[in-house]
Amino acid sequence: KETQTTLYHLIVMMLTLGQGTHSMPVPTDGPVCTASETAQYKLTFFGKWTRAAFPKQYPVYRPPAQWSNLIGVTHSSDYHMWQRNAFASNGVREFAEKGEAWTLMKEVEAAGERIQSVYGVLSAPAVVGGTGQTNTEFEVYAKHSYLSFIVHLVPSPDWFVGVESFDLCDGDHWKDNVLLELFPYDAGTDSGFTFSSPNFETMPQDKITQITSSSPSHPANSFYYPRLKHLPPIAKVMLTKIRKNNQIISLLVDPTQSNQLTGNEIEDTVINTPLDCEVSVWSPWGLCKSKCGDSGVQHRTRYVIMHSANSGLACPLLEEERKCLQDNCL
Repeated sequence: KETQTTLYHLIVMMLTLGQGTHSMPVPTDGPVCTASETAQYKLTFFGKWTRAAFPKQYPVYRPPAQWSNLIGVTHSSDYHMWQRNAFASNGVREFAEKGEAWTLMKEVEAAGERIQSVYGVLSAPAVVGGTGQTNTEFEVYAKHSYLSFIVHLVPSPDWFVGVESFDLCDGDHWKDNVLLELFPYDAGTDSGFTFSSPNFETMPQDKITQITSSSPSHPANSFYYPRLKHLPPIAKVMLTKIRKNNQIISLLVDPTQSNQLTGNEIEDTVINTPLDCEVSVWSPWGLCKSKCGDSGVQHRTRYVIMHSANSGLACPLLEEERKCLQDNCL
């Protein structure tokens, strides 16, 4: 609790980063935003990490599935908090592995002072559980219209969800509302395969990659579901533009579709991901049990590594027998 309080005060102090940036020319390699006024947004993060959707090795204790604090920035197009297929900074590494934001905040502060590409810092409280929501509000303006944030999966080796350089400006106006689905990423700094893997530093460091149902392809991986084409979203974020009179616009726009959604239509259907039973390899054949000169029987066994769930394939037979003849019969 004391750590979270200290972090909160650090973020509050850093919110002044954007105060001197309005007159600075910011280089851009993307579409130019010409919106004349600043815009206020409410960010709502929804955890969707359920045992039904992600039954494999779902963390239930020490610690159970939950989410860290959300840490984010509003910035110009030349700044990147993190990028897919790029190496994680030391700050992103510490946050993705431990949920510690100190180094990340120092990196943000340095970027704001050096090239003045960061306008503001935002944070939202942790979600104590795999499901639940948390929210915060933030401001953007034409030269700093991009949003990036990161949230650490707890427990996990170095896994996180987030948004990287999402532009809230659309030409000369601000987007009203956006609903984004979030999927897990691997920071490339720890080689653990499961949620509760011990620390195993990746040497040399890998790039940030999205975790999918088939990548990493190792069967021990907690997100390995070879029957699925795509993982279901493990979280969602809603960015809601706030009107000048502090009323929130009720119309939502899914950026992946052209149709518009009402607030009631974003309720999720229950996702039940099938999990097939996993068994070990067969043991060696046991001793042949018979009287000397007679045919006998020998057995071999295997054991259940993971039971099936959500109508996944049931476990196969765990014991086999075959006829045999005694060796070395006297």
